[in-house]
Amino acid sequence: MPSESEVLSTVTDIVARELGMQADTLTPDLDLRSAEGADSMKVLVMISRIERAYDIEIEDEDVFTLASISDVVRIVLATLETATV
Repeated sequence: MPSESEVLSTVTDIVARELGMQADTLTPDLDLRSAEGADSMKVLVMISRIERAYDIEIEDEDVFTLASISDVVRIVLATLETATV
């Protein structure tokens, strides 16, 4: 299972790519809903790319609670944890 820092790096890279920003300018507490260039479609594309990167499916009710990069990392780790049990 990947470490928290590995997941953070991957998620940050995906978010940066979708928003057209530099990954090193993003922080874990970045609010995805109010980030410049973000809209609901881009957030869904980000989640889809993250799911493919880790071969997981994040539950819809969890997707709608995600506000920050660190929230996404937490959900990815929790989903990976339950997938390996």
